Amino acid sequence: MIYRSPYPDIEIPDTALTPFVFRRAAELANKTALVCGATGQSYTYAGLYDAVLRAAAGLHARGVRQREVVAIISPNVPDFSVAFHAVATLGAVNSTINPVSTAGEIAKQLADSRAVMIFTVPQLVEKCAEAALGTHVREIVTFGEAAGATDFATLLTHGTDVPHVDIDPARDLVALPYSSGTSGTPKGVMLTHRNLVANLCQMTGAASIIEERDILMGVLPFFHIYGMTVILNGALVQGATTVTLPKFELDLFLATIQKYRITYANLVPPIVLALAKHPAVANYDLSSLHTVFSGAAPLGEELAGAAATRLKLRIRQGYGLTETSPVTHFHPMDNDVIKLSSVGPAVPNTDCRIVDPVSGVDVGRGERGELWIRGPQVMLGYFHRPDATAACMTDDGWFKTGDVAVVDEQGWFYIVDRVKELIKYKGMQVAPAELEAVLLAHPAIADAAVIPVEDEEAGEIPKAFVVMRGEATPEEIMAFVAARVAPYKKVRRVEVVQQIPKSASGKILRRVLVEQERAKTTAS
Repeated sequence: MIYRSPYPDIEIPDTALTPFVFRRAAELANKTALVCGATGQSYTYAGLYDAVLRAAAGLHARGVRQREVVAIISPNVPDFSVAFHAVATLGAVNSTINPVSTAGEIAKQLADSRAVMIFTVPQLVEKCAEAALGTHVREIVTFGEAAGATDFATLLTHGTDVPHVDIDPARDLVALPYSSGTSGTPKGVMLTHRNLVANLCQMTGAASIIEERDILMGVLPFFHIYGMTVILNGALVQGATTVTLPKFELDLFLATIQKYRITYANLVPPIVLALAKHPAVANYDLSSLHTVFSGAAPLGEELAGAAATRLKLRIRQGYGLTETSPVTHFHPMDNDVIKLSSVGPAVPNTDCRIVDPVSGVDVGRGERGELWIRGPQVMLGYFHRPDATAACMTDDGWFKTGDVAVVDEQGWFYIVDRVKELIKYKGMQVAPAELEAVLLAHPAIADAAVIPVEDEEAGEIPKAFVVMRGEATPEEIMAFVAARVAPYKKVRRVEVVQQIPKSASGKILRRVLVEQERAKTTAS
């Protein structure tokens, strides 16, 4: 049973990403495209596109060639966009990395992606240099001066004459972000120029998410597919202005909305929670804000309603994955129907199925099943991982999301559970298997399993169940993990058990632990 998008199919232009994104740059030449809310650095549309061409010429002069991978390890700053599109212009591939990752985590992605260059900020040069040892990285470029690195400004001194590159939009990659998929450790997600162009078209083909008049809040990270496509490139396509912030701090966030008269904010549920409940919100004039769009993790109806009522604005939510560029569903902006708990219907050119994950049989409306998606935004596959690709993609193009959904009589979708085992901490993916590997490196731990537990502020947090063979306190175990992973991946609860439930084949039965945890919560 195939659920088609209620919107008519749209034509996806056969073009590379950057010319599509900047197709109105000349028309909007003097309009501000990007401005940093912390420093005030800004680019007009004309200035931004000129910088992209100059940076592309500079990268070519420094030896970057088509299909080579360039890593971007940076918080949100205007130059992030320049670097991203300069790489894309040369037909090279952007592999974005969370700047709070440890040197070891960065090193794994650099090695796996075979990146030849790193873009970063001066504060991260030392960590990036450590991570680059023994990899293919030839040079580190910083958005600002830093010892031992190339100043980004020097790339802009080679003029705007960029060598022509033949890009096949359907086959050539433009982005290689990393995702844990439905399970396991992070894998490179191969996204083509067509994938991202298609998704930008799909977002406007249903109902315009962003309009030219909007001033966007750019606080969600651009290294994440949500920030990359929906905010950074989505705003540029529509001719809007984006105010960037390098990280989320509540008072700075609120002050930025007030100062720049932000009209539209793409957020995640933990920030929506702050808007709904934090007393500091009352200290700022947020009246310019007309829409909040939430994604990356489910937003509950009660929380959405509370924020909408307090701020007197509309709240919508959508759904997507790194593997789908990301948007597959969203609550239409121009629809009078309000279903706060729904992620809406599918976007144009997108088919969906709801499949029983055990039997593989399609289920009917109102019944739970795994959401499968087919459309032009679906990735080519996982980088150098045909096994992982085969596990989640069918021969006829269906991507198995690992999320459990229900579709109602109107064709609106609800994400109600998950088949996959990922933990969503403030919208960021945390793979249990990755944390389990770290825990098993502790000399006092014989076995371990990690599951998500609900948390009002973060959505979910990682909890570890450990079997001991030596002496260590829960605090010592959490500190051991914290020293080896990015802050958002930290284990935040530890419980000692006698054994970890496993299948006959030795696979950890995390679902059993999740059910036991829910039972304990209900009993209390």
